[in-house]
Amino acid sequence: MADLTALTSSAYNQALEVIASVEPRIAEATRQELADQRASLKLIASENYASPAVLLTMGSWFSDKYAEGTVGHRFYAGCQNVDTVEALAAEHARELFGAEYAYVQPHSGIDANLTAYWAILAHRVEGPWLQNAGVKNMNELSEADWEKLRGELGNQRLLGMSLDAGGHLTHGFRPNISGKMFHQQQYGTDPETGLLDYDALAAKAREFKPLIIVAGYSAYPRRVNFAKMREIADEVGATLMVDMAHFAGLVAGKVFTGDEDPIPHAHVVTSTSHKSLRGPRGGFILATEEYAPSVDRGCPMVLGGPLSHVMAAKAVAFAEARRPDFQTYAQNIADNAQALAEGFLKRGIKLVTGGTDNHLVLLDVSPLGITGRQAESALLDSGVVTNRNSVPSDPNGAWYTSGVRLGTPALTTRGLGGDEFDQVAELIVNVLRKTSPGTTAAGAPSKASYAIEDGVAERTKAAAAELMDRFPLYPGLDLS
Repeated sequence: MADLTALTSSAYNQALEVIASVEPRIAEATRQELADQRASLKLIASENYASPAVLLTMGSWFSDKYAEGTVGHRFYAGCQNVDTVEALAAEHARELFGAEYAYVQPHSGIDANLTAYWAILAHRVEGPWLQNAGVKNMNELSEADWEKLRGELGNQRLLGMSLDAGGHLTHGFRPNISGKMFHQQQYGTDPETGLLDYDALAAKAREFKPLIIVAGYSAYPRRVNFAKMREIADEVGATLMVDMAHFAGLVAGKVFTGDEDPIPHAHVVTSTSHKSLRGPRGGFILATEEYAPSVDRGCPMVLGGPLSHVMAAKAVAFAEARRPDFQTYAQNIADNAQALAEGFLKRGIKLVTGGTDNHLVLLDVSPLGITGRQAESALLDSGVVTNRNSVPSDPNGAWYTSGVRLGTPALTTRGLGGDEFDQVAELIVNVLRKTSPGTTAAGAPSKASYAIEDGVAERTKAAAAELMDRFPLYPGLDLS
């Protein structure tokens, strides 16, 4: 292992020397980014630390290759090695999640969701429509029939979780393309508990009769019963699509099993390969065999050329996640989230839903008299990296917000445990209680500017750096 660490240091130092020979400021920014990440408490729920093997895999000549199409069916010559990479990434994904089919080309989670939406539309609307018209593809349609098909494709219904309840922009939020391409409605959570109300969701589905029901979340701190979601979808004839981008690592690590594992219950599952899965920035799709041919049309339907170097890194990350120690890591993510939540609760901080049973904690900072944006900024000044987030029925909207979202995957990767996450809660609470709103130029209360009591940010930043020194990031990697 010591030899491997030395090789890693040598590889990165030599790479930075090559970069510096062309643009030294990029090399310096890269060094500084590692230094900043080493010193700060990274609590953004959608971020993590990929292994050196994953990171090094992305820096290869696979980046130079165009490979539109699928394995064995490319629109460019010379793709035999890309075929190997993509096939291995898909194989590892299928085995890791127990899925019938995997598609690893999407560049991001948003790309994965758009590909999935259009694949479902192709399977549920376009395919039957062409069959009834007696043609094999759209090119054979008359202009009049094509206009009718376009109308049907553009007038389907989607039911997704609302943004303030914890859903994602791509789940039908109207300013997002998903909210423009579908006739959409959204489901929320119980106003008293903040929890999903499956009976209310079922009633809305019966009334709305969507083609697609989207489950999954980006800021809902509880687990979802996907068996119930499938029952609701089946009752109204909808396709169940699950966006597991945030909790894919907990599925891969067998923390979520049975009814809480989306793979046996959903028709289509989308995800990112980073976040709790600890891979490269990218997306992928899992599906039943029924939907596989439509998903396989992601390029050219939605996507451009796949990023072969990132698909290679996905294969490495999926292979890492198939190791037994990843299950221990995934369980630690959930245990640490519990410890973090308990640390806030015992210090009197309000949490959305009153706690967590996944990887994230959502603070409601409105009782402290500040906005989520003010809290986020004050914490960043103090060496704690978070992101502001809406809470249900948020009076401050999606920009200023009333909440702060925290996640445990990244610091769990560094080795922090329950005691350390309790210390993290204490540091955060101290900053938030010493932060107050600023005023605008006209003297009115501000939702953005803020003030922190003297010395608090400096002391917290020092304490955070001291804590991080005990859990080094990429130990043994020396870029001096």
